[in-house]
Amino acid sequence: MKIVVLDGYTLNPGDLDWQPLAALGEFHCYGRTSPAELLDRAQGAQVLLTNKTVLDADALSALPDLEYIGVLATGTNVVDLNAASELGIKVTNVPGYGPDAVAQMVFAHILHHTQRLSDHHNAVVAGAWSQAPDFCFTLAQLQSLKGKTLGLVGFGDIGRQVATIAKAFQMRVLVNTPSIKHDLPEGVCWCEREALFACADIISLHCPLTSDTEKLINRERLSAMKANAILINTARGGLVDEQALADALAQGKIAAAGVDVLSSEPPQADNPLLSAPHISISPHNSWATREARQQLLTIAIDNLKGYLAGQPVNLVN
Repeated sequence: MKIVVLDGYTLNPGDLDWQPLAALGEFHCYGRTSPAELLDRAQGAQVLLTNKTVLDADALSALPDLEYIGVLATGTNVVDLNAASELGIKVTNVPGYGPDAVAQMVFAHILHHTQRLSDHHNAVVAGAWSQAPDFCFTLAQLQSLKGKTLGLVGFGDIGRQVATIAKAFQMRVLVNTPSIKHDLPEGVCWCEREALFACADIISLHCPLTSDTEKLINRERLSAMKANAILINTARGGLVDEQALADALAQGKIAAAGVDVLSSEPPQADNPLLSAPHISISPHNSWATREARQQLLTIAIDNLKGYLAGQPVNLVN
């Protein structure tokens, strides 16, 4: 069996072991694969593993030996699932491999804005503390998370982990999901979406990108938020109207934003958020702790083993 990893670099830049996967067949691993290289590299493979390399209907039709695609991520939009099904190709994904890692990044962005750590560090190394008349100084008002209201849009594995951390900070947690939830953890309350946007001090997005949620964060919703509110997005870039958010930050309609995802990745040079004030941007790496990547690889290998044993798991088509 020929196994080809099309774009393994982001999953494993060199600190993980491919051997358990390589042991399952004739193994080929590429760090990145361009569209022009795809068919040559994938030809003859029964198994393809992809993260962001697109496998559309034309590509799948040109690979007659292909039986199985393992997506090295949770989202499967890079694969034409209908075409795969028509061709008898099984497709799996990797859900739930690192909710703790993403939740950790959510609070990294929150604390970046509430504690102003990088601003104070830069001031200290520039000499501001050495020249200060007192034993300490602050560039702006710092904020305690205790007693603040955190609003979560979506409440899957990541949202639940964020809520757990928030409760440790003694925050009030509100969640909004498409239908009312009654089985919520203690200290977590469901509320209508518009009420959540109006009363939350911090809003964190944890919902999928669908036709209903595309540009969920728009000018109207930003105007409904508190002027001192913080918006966090570690879900999907398309949930946010980026020009509207940049304008809201520039006009002081909300206090700050922290994002790990953008509408196009890597971003276009003219993306309005790159020049917006009061924003922190991480390069879609909230998922990428070593521990989370190892869990992702382990689940991907188990998915393939399950398929080979006739007991497939995490099928998406």
